[in-house]
Amino acid sequence: MSVHKEVKKVTTHQLQEMKRRGEKISMLTAYDYTMAKIIDHAGIDVILVGDSASNVMAGHETTLPITLDQMIYHASSVIRAIDRALVVVDLPFGSYQGNSKEALQSAVKIMKESGAHAVKMEGGREIKDSIERILSAGIPVMGHLGLTPQSIYKFGTYTVRAKEEEEAKRLLEDAKLLEDYGCFALVLEKIPASLAEQTAKSITIPVIGIGAGGGVDGQVLVTHDMLGMTHEFSPRFLRRYLNLYESMSGAFQQYIKDVKSRDFPNDSEQY
Repeated sequence: MSVHKEVKKVTTHQLQEMKRRGEKISMLTAYDYTMAKIIDHAGIDVILVGDSASNVMAGHETTLPITLDQMIYHASSVIRAIDRALVVVDLPFGSYQGNSKEALQSAVKIMKESGAHAVKMEGGREIKDSIERILSAGIPVMGHLGLTPQSIYKFGTYTVRAKEEEEAKRLLEDAKLLEDYGCFALVLEKIPASLAEQTAKSITIPVIGIGAGGGVDGQVLVTHDMLGMTHEFSPRFLRRYLNLYESMSGAFQQYIKDVKSRDFPNDSEQY
């Protein structure tokens, strides 16, 4: 008799409990079924269907071009693979800024059409109305402060944010506001470690960092980066756990060689 072990799904509530207990939260990106299945099975807590799909999957220079429907396509693919992880989907650029009614429609569309568990939005006080409207529909929201890639043309650079006192003060205030609005968690990207730690300690919701040091409640990386599939991108915060670029190139070259030399397929590889 096989005993089917019930998989306990990760919820927004559990993430807050993890912070309370001091257990770190692990988060990675996924944009397709196959990768999401492997990541979920490995035991990750949160999967982010990031608008980084714009760069990683579509080859755009920024995250700006990706559309709501493309995000829903990626999110749907990921959701079909998931047994355990909490799946958070980025609201793409232009789908929520400056119009809370459109923001709500975008979030509802993502939730209905993909089956995702939560959405993520970049920004602080300037998107208050959008956050509150989405939350009023019962959709969990994860915030995102620090380096906000959707605002790349405003900043003009992907360098570390909030190094100056004024910006640091505003970031801390925004983090507290996001908690007050009702966000269940917050991503801090590329800010000084001391400020990130101070932020995590000053609010009760989990703070997940990328390039924000070890004093936060969890970490997120882009899966393709940490697997070493991308090799032209090497920020200080990135740890490469594999060098898949090399391994995969080697496998492809070997396949080409085997086909050309008639080594593949051999007798046992045909009918």
